[in-house]
Amino acid sequence: MTTLRRRRFLTGAAAAATLTAAPSFTAPATADSPSPAAPADVTAADGRYEDLRRGTNQRFTGSPERIWVATDSRQVIQAVQNAHDAGHRLAVRSGGHCYENFTTSADVQDVLDLSQMHDISYDRGHRAFGVQPGALLGQVYDQLYRRWGVYLPAGNCPTVGAGGHIQGGGYGSMSRRDGLAVDHLYGIEIVVVDARGTARLVTATREATDPNRDLWWAHTGGGGGNFGVVTRYLLRSADAEGSDPTQALPSPPQAVWLSEVAWPWENLTEERFARLMWNHGTWHERNSAPDSPYRTLFSQLKPFHKSNGYVVLDSLIDAATPGAESKIENYIQAVGAGLGITPERRQHRKIPWLHAVQWPGFTGPDPTVRFKGKSVYARRTYTDTQVAAAYRHLTRDDYSNPSALLMIASYGGRLNAVASDATAVAQRDSILKYQVVSMWNDGADDAANLAWVRECYRDMFADTGGVPVPNATNDGCFVNYADIDLDDPQWNTSGLSAHDLYYRENLPRLQKIKARWDPTGFFSHAQSIRPAGASRTAHTK
Repeated sequence: MTTLRRRRFLTGAAAAATLTAAPSFTAPATADSPSPAAPADVTAADGRYEDLRRGTNQRFTGSPERIWVATDSRQVIQAVQNAHDAGHRLAVRSGGHCYENFTTSADVQDVLDLSQMHDISYDRGHRAFGVQPGALLGQVYDQLYRRWGVYLPAGNCPTVGAGGHIQGGGYGSMSRRDGLAVDHLYGIEIVVVDARGTARLVTATREATDPNRDLWWAHTGGGGGNFGVVTRYLLRSADAEGSDPTQALPSPPQAVWLSEVAWPWENLTEERFARLMWNHGTWHERNSAPDSPYRTLFSQLKPFHKSNGYVVLDSLIDAATPGAESKIENYIQAVGAGLGITPERRQHRKIPWLHAVQWPGFTGPDPTVRFKGKSVYARRTYTDTQVAAAYRHLTRDDYSNPSALLMIASYGGRLNAVASDATAVAQRDSILKYQVVSMWNDGADDAANLAWVRECYRDMFADTGGVPVPNATNDGCFVNYADIDLDDPQWNTSGLSAHDLYYRENLPRLQKIKARWDPTGFFSHAQSIRPAGASRTAHTK
């Protein structure tokens, strides 16, 4: 089979040597150049259609009747109303990084494209930053920092749109230090459809007196495509006081230490691989408390398939942490302890924070590839079953792809200082979050790569029905890494649904909010939240 050659997302000395610039920022329409009342209507006859019907994952190509390109809330209301009145299935897309075909499935007739809604500004009325859903994370970091010296602790991929990312939880390399993105979400502006079928704009905040507070809470981890169309996020930390925008969100590190080391597969026996994995998991068990002196350290362990040649460890730490450089060195030594192998050092340097958020070691998938990922929250280190299954599939001779791997990210720290019901993100005592993932170029290789990901994941969690059922070791799945297999009895025999794995005990509350704010079930996709007892076909008008 042909394999992926573009590995900016993953790692490598060549890839890590180049830092990409932040995406450009375009100001929104002003009073001197108002946007039209109706959104742009792109159909198959339009030259833009071929591009706009696709997202990032090239496994999926949609064929909607029309694609509405909105530039403000009025246009979103109009597009939603048009789709509702026509009886059309509507899908909403901001950055287009969905793991599954939720915006491209055959029954989607209208797509609402929010990519041109990318304003980032300070709202003095709410004393919060307003970020529109089409703003890419690279833009968010760049604008907040250059203009006000603050940041949002969110994801590592600069091309991901704020729209779906934030409402799924939003985490990244600074989240152990400052929490999830939703821990800093003050409110939302959102277009909903009421029981009469009327689209309208609603504001919901975390204020205890806000009658719409439940709708705010649902967007602190409830996932995209469930309740309406968010047209603006309002960001202000819970402990922020006054109206000074430079105090409304955390300040990022001034600089970080970056490190990349790699162990050659040719030197890794099964015993050595197991030792490396247990070292890694045990370190996180001991160093992931909210007050840990290592809470400013974030890492990704990447055991690639042996055809890549390496198991890679990428790490980052706030340079202002006392003994930062020593801490990152101690971490690397702890992960490699007892292996008898000196890892290859590919990178070790101190760079300014804004440049670090573009580091290819942590960024997301190249938008020209096909991929499949399956997620895990882990409360403890890996089990014997998980390690043995991972080794078996990473060293298979009947499959070869240098871009197939386990991508294991540090979790915990300040993430776990929040109660499991304070936001819709229930997983607040995990120490790791990872995925089994593969990327490839050729559609002819779909079957082989999908099978590898599914079989590796199933075998790692064979003790719990093929999925990470919440228990002493595992804690379910990440809603932003959507996985339709979680509802397929071929791959999940646990008796739990995707919703149980994504939302845990927060599911009943989310179902009540769904019933209140989307009473007709207009907003839906294959794994969208439905009121208790509702049919899975309730999304059609």
